[in-house]
Amino acid sequence: MFTDFFYFLRASGLKVSLNEWMSLMEAMHQGLHNSSLTGFYYLCRAVLVKSESDFDKFDRAFLEFFRDVKTIEDLPQELLDWLATPVKAREYEKDEVDRRFAGLDLQRIREMLEQRLREQHERHDGGSKWVGTGGTSPFGNSGYAPIGVRVGGEGRHRNAVQVAAQRQYQDFRRDTTLDIRQFQMAFRRLRQLSSRNEGPKDELQLEPTIQATCDNAGHLKLVFDRPRTNDLKLLLLFDSGGSMWPYTQLCSQLFRAAHQSNHFKALKTYYFHNCPYETLALTPDFWRSESVDTEKVLNGMSPDWRVILVGDGAMALSELTEKGGCIDYYHYNSQPGIYYIRLLAKRFSHLVWLNPMPERSWDYIHGRSSIALLRQEVPMFPLSIDGLDRALKRLMVSR
Repeated sequence: MFTDFFYFLRASGLKVSLNEWMSLMEAMHQGLHNSSLTGFYYLCRAVLVKSESDFDKFDRAFLEFFRDVKTIEDLPQELLDWLATPVKAREYEKDEVDRRFAGLDLQRIREMLEQRLREQHERHDGGSKWVGTGGTSPFGNSGYAPIGVRVGGEGRHRNAVQVAAQRQYQDFRRDTTLDIRQFQMAFRRLRQLSSRNEGPKDELQLEPTIQATCDNAGHLKLVFDRPRTNDLKLLLLFDSGGSMWPYTQLCSQLFRAAHQSNHFKALKTYYFHNCPYETLALTPDFWRSESVDTEKVLNGMSPDWRVILVGDGAMALSELTEKGGCIDYYHYNSQPGIYYIRLLAKRFSHLVWLNPMPERSWDYIHGRSSIALLRQEVPMFPLSIDGLDRALKRLMVSR
């Protein structure tokens, strides 16, 4: 009864073999699908899909084929009732809030915060003036102001221009059980940049040997070549903390894949927050005492290094365009962030930026202006299997 589904999957670009299909039929005969469409979906995906990169293709095909099948999941009726009657949250008129903050620049915001800190003597929540939580005040956290300084707490709406509290950053090096095989496979593409210039020809070349043997009427003809040497040098720069917290596991996979790879002659890793400035951190905790001078690091590297920056690129535009625009309230950057981005681009012709946010969101999310400016300076790709593959292809050619 599922024969049409078999052919539909193959027509959708999934390479489903007959043996895999028969294995699926045997699994269904044993009841491993639990007599439900959801169970059948997971069973099909486990048996028929060979690579994580094909999951989305399978999902689209499954949805298209079974779109008219009526099913109900085992959700409690109480939950369905709750979903049918949502509680209306307090709302703020966006245009009115935007008009209130129109024309405020970074310097004026600093002056206003210092004045509030001198005058405020008690807790405030939900207001529009004092340092507190919620509301439309430009100072505090979890509020709705389109611009301001986050003080403590977590950035709920990702609108803060600067953070005036000590930040806690999650370590990318922590152990993870997630599979990093796909990242390692992508890094293998860089093997094409290795060379065979030196040494004796003592490494057996399997495919050329097969071809030469066939050309020699089946008589074995061995083909040898010099072994490849790793000439590739890679610099990884990670955005750490803040809005990058949701992507820590993904960045951890990339970090581990790079450090477990044997395709690099040299590999260096540094950290920044939102944008590189005059120093780069040695650890993702980003303590100032564990940092190095950015220009000193770059000047110590030859232009043939490949450079990968990893970050969402979403920040206040002032962090890129203004002196003193760094999100750290207690740190004054003497050069705007874009200066260091251009310094990287000028120094290294093989440079890419990997963004963990979906590519479709880059043009409309908060921070779209900073992302657009960065894309003018550095080729940007999504941090996905496909995006990493495209980025590594780009690293193999000069801009």
